[in-house]
Amino acid sequence: MKKPKLVILDGYTSVQDDLDWNSFNDIADVVAYDRTPAEKIIERSVDADAVFTNKVPFFAEQLNALPNLKYIGILATGYNNVDIALANKLGITVCNIPAYGTDSVAQAVFAHILNIANRTDLHAQSVRNGRWCSSPDIAYCLTPQTQLNTKTIGIFGFGAIGRKVAKIACGFGMNVIAYSPSRTIGEKNDCAKMVSAEEIFSKSDIISLNCPLNDKTKEIINSRTLKLIKHGAWVINTGRGQLINENDLAIALKSGQIAFAGLDVLSTEPPTNDNPLLNLDNCFITPHNAWTTQTARKRLIKICFDNFNAWLKGNPINKIG
Repeated sequence: MKKPKLVILDGYTSVQDDLDWNSFNDIADVVAYDRTPAEKIIERSVDADAVFTNKVPFFAEQLNALPNLKYIGILATGYNNVDIALANKLGITVCNIPAYGTDSVAQAVFAHILNIANRTDLHAQSVRNGRWCSSPDIAYCLTPQTQLNTKTIGIFGFGAIGRKVAKIACGFGMNVIAYSPSRTIGEKNDCAKMVSAEEIFSKSDIISLNCPLNDKTKEIINSRTLKLIKHGAWVINTGRGQLINENDLAIALKSGQIAFAGLDVLSTEPPTNDNPLLNLDNCFITPHNAWTTQTARKRLIKICFDNFNAWLKGNPINKIG
């Protein structure tokens, strides 16, 4: 039986320099590209039975031009880069990869929180530059040091990552509140208490965005909600960049309404040079790499293989729509 042709359009971030797609060779004829520019999507996919995409878009322009396409494997949990309704209408199966990076992303939430709380790198660099050697004191602080167990963390979104963030926060002795539209206000989950969205904004010292991007959550951080947030709070976003109106957040950071932000995602990635958040001293941005531990990427590739193999056998799993 002829093997299907599988085209991987932007595979580099999944395999990087330490993993590969070799496990797929037994079940498909694989053509893998590290990156695919917009003008090459259709050309590279035209005779493919299946494609894998992380961020390469598949909307009407692409889907309508690819009559041979039968399967789209999304190399991520989020699927806002694919027109699911149209794909389903055209008979194209779309599968995503849930929960592969829960621990890694939750870890990154606290990497940002601890960076803000202790500024470890800043202090380590000062020692490297000789400041401690010339200090008249046995200890010095370039920034205030913050103890987390006096703080309330509000988790906006309480799926797998949100629950893991709550568990870590409990380990620090923090007061944990959380919001999810599918949870009942007042309900307790381990050490987290479910509250309204308004309470997340008004009562949290630290807000962690761990919700999916949809019509209700797009720009949930905006000029209106920023006014509700406790003065001097911190905003952490490891979800999707479009959860935040970046101009509004920049204004709040400049005014001190928001003391710090730790962001692993931006609305446009890679960002343009005029993004208002890039050069703010109290905004710490990492390049969407919370999910990229080798452990998480190995799990992603394994689930991706299982999804594709199940589809080939006629029993798709993790199907969207």
